[in-house]
Amino acid sequence: MNYEKQAQDYYSKAPLIILGSGASCAHGMSGMEALAEYLVKKIDISDISAKDKITWSEFCRVLESGTDLETALHQVATSEELTSCIIRKTWELINAEDLGIFHEYLQNNQRFSLGKIISHMFKSSISNINIITTNYDRLAEYACEREKIHHYTGFTHGFFRQLSQPKEIKVNRKVNIWKVHGSIDWFKSPLEDIIGLPHLQDIPKGYGPQIVTPGTQKYQRTHLEPYRSIINNADQAITAATSYLCIGYGFNDEHIQPKLMTKCARQGAPITIVTYALSDATKRYVINGGMSNYLAIERGDHDDQSVVYSSLEENPVIVEKNFWNIDGYLTLIT
Repeated sequence: MNYEKQAQDYYSKAPLIILGSGASCAHGMSGMEALAEYLVKKIDISDISAKDKITWSEFCRVLESGTDLETALHQVATSEELTSCIIRKTWELINAEDLGIFHEYLQNNQRFSLGKIISHMFKSSISNINIITTNYDRLAEYACEREKIHHYTGFTHGFFRQLSQPKEIKVNRKVNIWKVHGSIDWFKSPLEDIIGLPHLQDIPKGYGPQIVTPGTQKYQRTHLEPYRSIINNADQAITAATSYLCIGYGFNDEHIQPKLMTKCARQGAPITIVTYALSDATKRYVINGGMSNYLAIERGDHDDQSVVYSSLEENPVIVEKNFWNIDGYLTLIT
């Protein structure tokens, strides 16, 4: 199987990059399981209503039964107050981990693996790269800045960032980072507008974090700004792209899925997936879902082994090399 040529061919089409939770977990950020444990441990129910206490007890019971966090939050409808508690505690965990990674990279003066790919892509004639992510953290932004590349997330630059249009940021090279579920530095102010406040240790008084956690209120919130515009821009980017590179993405998000499936399953656009372990949804939608041009790579039995699934081959191939993380993938395409 000539997976090297396939990978290089797909990459040569300047793929849109899709980052899932696996891309952040590779840096030690908490996944859904760790977040669930944190919420159960940290949320204080002493001051919430009796009805919410019952709801929270039911939610914890569902989690303890082995149900994952996202499914649990869909099964148990939480009130606005309880949802706010979940959002604030989620922000608390992810923000602390994000800042920890930032300080670690300051000390080590390391490059982010994602930044290496972005810099390599800009060696061509392209001037804009689109990244779509479901993650709340700022690792994609750090990766760009470490490479001295400007990024745009829907806001102006600076310490008090306000919503802006893409055309307002005019630079020679730019990475558009479409954060469809919000970001830990987005807040609703007391004036009810959305602003960006970077690198805060705590949530300012009167401000509300703008991240969309899983659950029954997720769909309602994403119809509001800035999510509506961000998702619209992400949809346009997916529609315009001719190739896709998914990093740690599990094919479980309804804001990305429809357009992506249309391009790959219906129109044959090539897609590459690199991840620690392919999710059941990835296998269902990509490998067994009728896609005609795919290359999916997951970790084998150890770090220096990869399992390669290709639309060119009927069966997966085990390779005694690391191609399943970003650094390993880079050795495959360069």
